[in-house]
This record gives sequence, structure tokens and C-alpha cells, in this order.
Amino acid sequence: MTIMDSQTLDRIMNEYGNDVWNYAYFLTKQHALADDIAQEAFIKAYYGIHTFRGQATLKTWLLTITRHTAFRYKQAFFFRKVILKDKLLASSSNRSAEAEYLDELYTDEIWAMIMTLPSKFREVLVLDLYYEMPMREIAELLHIATGTVKSRLYRARKKVQNMLKENGYE
Repeated sequence: MTIMDSQTLDRIMNEYGNDVWNYAYFLTKQHALADDIAQEAFIKAYYGIHTFRGQATLKTWLLTITRHTAFRYKQAFFFRKVILKDKLLASSSNRSAEAEYLDELYTDEIWAMIMTLPSKFREVLVLDLYYEMPMREIAELLHIATGTVKSRLYRARKKVQNMLKENGYE
């Protein structure tokens, strides 16, 4: 694809807009900044579609643009650390309100633990758990070897498991 028309851009934004925004938010922890980064990522994709070689999925390419854009923003601004609030576990409609509340509380605690991890562990874990990206694509996105992704995922999961045990979850 060497040129993108506005209809194609609309389709891509509808299909991948949430993923791009969520990833930008994960990297910055600020809603307004995530909006700006997501918008800039799609503008860059629109004008840079000729650079898309198809070696990775379009989603991976867009997340790569998002990541680079966010890092440029990070170099220019100081960021406050906040806890990512999102659901890790899906709640079922036939469950009690109490069970759903406890699952949500547990999920929030897990995400809080994930957010305390060093960024190299946190990032691979979020890309794996939330975005369900294959290890090969995570490696391409982060410019690291697939073996490094596997190692970081293993260590990140182990650290979260240890934190869960320390907090009384087993």
C-alpha cells in the first residue's frame, strides 16, 4: 500500500483506534496525552503508509508508531505514575454483584502490581495480556529478541505471582 485514502484511514481508525489509544494511555498514563499521541500516530500512518512493508501486521505497525510517538512525548515532558485501571478478568452476567465486585477488586490489584514492575517487564506483560500480541510481534515492536521477550514475560509473571502470595492470594 503506497497511498491511503480517507475511507481507508477511517476504516483503520475504527478497527485499531481503541488499541492505539489504550497503548498510548498505557505508556503515558494521561488521557489528554493519549488522545494527542493516538491522533498523531494515525496522521503519521496516513502520511507514512508507503513505509509499511507488510512484514508485521498493520496493528503492530500502528503500535510501533504509537510507541515511538509516546517516547518522543516522554522525552519532552515529565510523567506522574498512576495505576492503570482496566479489566483483566471478564465478568459473567449470572454472577452475584458481590462476586463481580471481588473480581474487579482483584483485577485492579493485579494491574496495580503490574504497574509497579520495572518498565521492561511491565511493557511485555501488557502487550501479552491486554493486546494478546504474539511473542514475535512483541519482539519486533520493542526491537528485542524473541528469547528476551520470553525471558521478560517469565520473570514478570513470576514477580506478579510472588506479589500475589505476599498479599495473601494463592
